Amino acid sequence: MSADTQTSYRDAYARLSRIAAELETGEADLDRVLPLLEEAREAYAQCRERIEAVRAVLAGDWADGGEVDVEDEE
Repeated sequence: MSADTQTSYRDAYARLSRIAAELETGEADLDRVLPLLEEAREAYAQCRERIEAVRAVLAGDWADGGEVDVEDEE
């Protein structure tokens, strides 16, 4: 999958789950492990990118509009 192709978070997470399940069985051919790990790395990066984008939006000024900060409640 090329870096220019947009993948949804759900699709990338599903790829990670599928890869983890395949690796956990212990039946993955050794020649397949490296490509699986590379695919997992790419899917993880896509998930992390989406999560960081959401964090950035939540940290923006619009979140300060009267919302109670969870840290202030403690």
